[in-house]
Order: sequence, then structure tokens, then C-alpha cells
Amino acid sequence: MTYDVCIIGAGLVGLGVARALSESHDGVGIVILDKEPAVAMHQSSHNSGVAHSGLYYRPGSLKARLCVEGRRSLEEYCETRDIAFSRSGKLVIATNPAQLGPLAELERRGIANGLSGLKRLDAAGLRELEPAAVGLDALHVPEAGVVDFPAVAVRLAAELSERGADLRLGHAVTAIDHDGTGARIRVADQEIRARLVVNCAGLHSDRVALMAGVRSNVRIVPFRGEYYTLVPEAEHLVRALIYPVPDPRFPFLGVHFTRRIEGTVEVGPNAVLALGREHYRDVGPDWGEVRETLAFPGFRKLVRRHWRTGASEMIRSRSRPMYARSARSLVPEIRPQHLIPGGAGVRAQAVSPDGSLVDDFVIEEAGPTVHVLNAPSPGATASFAIGGHVAGIAARHLGR
Repeated sequence: MTYDVCIIGAGLVGLGVARALSESHDGVGIVILDKEPAVAMHQSSHNSGVAHSGLYYRPGSLKARLCVEGRRSLEEYCETRDIAFSRSGKLVIATNPAQLGPLAELERRGIANGLSGLKRLDAAGLRELEPAAVGLDALHVPEAGVVDFPAVAVRLAAELSERGADLRLGHAVTAIDHDGTGARIRVADQEIRARLVVNCAGLHSDRVALMAGVRSNVRIVPFRGEYYTLVPEAEHLVRALIYPVPDPRFPFLGVHFTRRIEGTVEVGPNAVLALGREHYRDVGPDWGEVRETLAFPGFRKLVRRHWRTGASEMIRSRSRPMYARSARSLVPEIRPQHLIPGGAGVRAQAVSPDGSLVDDFVIEEAGPTVHVLNAPSPGATASFAIGGHVAGIAARHLGR
């Protein structure tokens, strides 16, 4: 079984790469492998469903460029295929004077990244958009929205199959070898040959890279984000998306409110160390993976630097009143009894050997392999644009 390109991972990023390749390289032979029985079973579906605007990211970074480009492509894709997408807009609210400077910096970044319609609001102005919210000042971001990401993935997979891509679910990759003619990918007792391998394995991307002989400087450390859902009688407190000003030291956005595409309201997520790369609410810890994380020097340096914040997140994870207190800083009427446990997601966060959380997307090339090693949020929003970026790299290998 020989193909031009083998993509490992059938999440939104992997499917986005396949889409871009099929559109830019006529007749290209593509196989997509995933160990799960369905597409988009991890980060692509365990998220808040927000289509991010591109506000937060450093101008000139891959995240900034690909998020803005990807969100526009995603919105167009959904409109032409009748997939639920709502450009609901969001408020980023400063609740104390120390956050006014960072809020101004977010506005500057948004303008530099090409966002339109950004508007600063005072306390009265923000309450016109979100009557139950409070704050000193806010930034309205009209281009943010919500979308049905799983529906996007299912539609993408169907279209790729129609175009001739070979989608193989339940196929876990166990080995990768390569030589001057391409790569050999081992799946159970089968061998697949490809001129190029593209690793979009998300939570397992660093492991797949190592399997291919690539020793990257970054390692995936899984962070679990836990959500609560507002009870129906409290849903009226949130009209769209309400966010705090994020802590610039971390790539996490803080506990926020999301009116999802189906109309329910989520609160969260927090960010705690996951006890395994697939440690969701209904999944037990994987202590072998925990030991791997603890053995990574970069993680130990991260803990030494930010242990207070990490401990606070863990305590809040166990306390609904504390979680409600965080939410109440934005919407004061929230009470613990308004929160019922929702879903949980695991973020594939790359960490450097020096203990820093990698802030930008990381895409590395080695021989006949390309590895997407850091594409957490806004990876789903940016997936079409990430696909185009990787297809440009692939063109050098495919000679087209």
C-alpha cells in the first residue's frame, strides 16, 4: 500500500491538512490514520466550540496569522455547507485597574492582527451587551463566535473520502522508518509506504515524532480543562461570550462563559495537570504517563516556577464554591448551585526543556516527515490555515 502522503491523526488539524493537500495537489494519494473509531475524538471535540478571533496572539506569530486566516475560512466553509456557526462576538473584561494595561495591549494586538470592529467599552457600555456582567472596562470583539466543530470534522472526512482519500480509523501507528525514498509506517501487521508523513497526532504528537526518529526540544504536557454548565434558570445571565483579561504568563484564557452553538452556557475551563493524555471526566488516570511527565526536566522547572498557581488551580478544581467565586468576578449573580458538572478536555501543551510553556504553533520538518508538535487552542479554529501552511511544506517533498 503506497501513497504520496500519510497523515497521522484524524482531528481537525489532520483533516485540514488533507483538505489543503487534496485541493492544491490534483490526484495526490492520501491516507489518514487514527487509532480511534471515529474522527475528532480528542481536542477537536473536547473544547468550548469557540471560533477564536485572533485577538490574543503576538503579531507576526504563526498563531496570529493562521488563526485569523483559519477563522475566516472556517466561517465560509460552514456557511456554504449549512453547518451551525454563529458570529456572536465576545467581551474581554477588566475587573481591576491592574488589568487595564493588558487590556489595551490586547486591543493593540487585535488591530495589528487585522481584526475589525474592535471597540472599547466602559462599565455602562459593557452592560448594554451583557447586562449581568460587571467590570471597569471591556473590549468588544465582534468577530469571535461559536461553531459545531465535530460537525465540521465529520463533513470534512466525508468530503475527503469522496475525493479519494483513504481514511482508516482504528489504525494505531506502531512504528515509522524512513530512507531516501520515503517512509514505512507500521500499523498492526500491515506496512504502509508514503513519500511524506505528516504527524498531526495532537496529544501524542511528540511520541509519534520520536517514533520517526525526531528528538524535538518540546514535550507534550497534558493539561486538563474542566467545565461546568449553567442550570437552565441561570442561562439568561450570559448572552454570548464573556472572558477575563488573561494572565500574560500563561497560554490559558482563564475561567470564562460560553453560550454554545446549541444554546447552553458553559463556565470554564480551568487548567490543571492531567493524569494522562486522555484523562477526561469518565477516564481514569494513566500513572505511566504521569511518571513520564514527572520525569521530564522541563516539567519540573515549570512546577518550580509556577507551583503556587498550579496548587490554586488544583484546589479550585475540587471546590465548586471557589469555581463559582472565579466566575462571579465577571457575572456577580452566579452561585455554586448554578453550576453542574460539564465536560472536560485535555490540552496538548508543548513545554520546552527550560520549563516554559510554548506559546506559538510548532511545526518541524525532518527528512520525509513533518510534525505538528504544538497546536492547542486556537488549533481547531486555525485548522484550515494550518492545513494550507503544511501543504506548502509538503509541496517541496511532492515536487509539485
